[in-house]
Amino acid sequence: MNIYVGNLPYSVKNDELREAFEAYGAVNSAEVIFVRRTKRSRGYGFVEMDDEQAGRRAIEALNGSDFKGRELRVDESQPREEKTERRASEAAPSPRREQVRSPAAPEPTTGGVIGFFKRLFS
Repeated sequence: MNIYVGNLPYSVKNDELREAFEAYGAVNSAEVIFVRRTKRSRGYGFVEMDDEQAGRRAIEALNGSDFKGRELRVDESQPREEKTERRASEAAPSPRREQVRSPAAPEPTTGGVIGFFKRLFS
């Protein structure tokens, strides 16, 4: 069972997250998600447990509980495909307006290599 853990304090490390869940059963992996560029925690992570019953007990016990001064949000993680499909269906398409040039308006010229290719392929 893969478990989402949100609203984590930014100082929490993988080992601390693992310890919090080991009280409810064997933990396969515990990972806090970090921003690659800044190496700062994003404030959420994932815990994987083999035993589904232990995972459910952990979710019930830890969801809404205080963890180092923050109220955790703990829930069963959804597969990535379902999330992307849901986001795509919820997002309204943004209307795009095409720029229309009047026939009398001259084409803007660009010098350099870009201008060369524009003149070459237009």
